[in-house]
Amino acid sequence: MEKNVGDVDALIRIWGGLFMLGIGINRDSYSMMAIGSGKVAEGVTRFCPMLYFLGISTKEDETAEPQPVREERRMQTPVGQYET
Repeated sequence: MEKNVGDVDALIRIWGGLFMLGIGINRDSYSMMAIGSGKVAEGVTRFCPMLYFLGISTKEDETAEPQPVREERRMQTPVGQYET
């Protein structure tokens, strides 16, 4: 099972799942508890079956080098254009 959930996505899934689980317990809703616990499990294992079937990964590529920040481009004007 290859991990396909990134760091930020995993934290969102864990916190959102815990929130849903708490609301489900409070309201005695088994479906909310099931969905919440599933989201917590996805965040902890960092594997999402839906992302797997769609072929999507939110995990950052660890082997790639960080991309440099784009240099600011300044607009160059022709030399004689604004001379009076």
